[in-house]
Amino acid sequence: MSGGASELGNDHLPVVPAWTCETCGGEWPCAAKQRRLLDEYRGERPALAVYLGSCLAAATQDLRGIPERVLQLRFTGWLPRQSRSW
Repeated sequence: MSGGASELGNDHLPVVPAWTCETCGGEWPCAAKQRRLLDEYRGERPALAVYLGSCLAAATQDLRGIPERVLQLRFTGWLPRQSRSW
């Protein structure tokens, strides 16, 4: 094994149904997880958007007291926009 973050327990995974980070306790996806996801999905932004969209769908069921727009910004609002070169 290489001693990566997974082995150290720093994966910043979500704790559901609260959707908090198991590592830092912040709202998931926390800043550290956002950076990791961007790195993991480098060049595959559509796949990352689909993954986060599925998380958003689950979170809207678990976090019914939070407006959907707030959750949308939390789960997908931080994604960098792709430039369109038509």
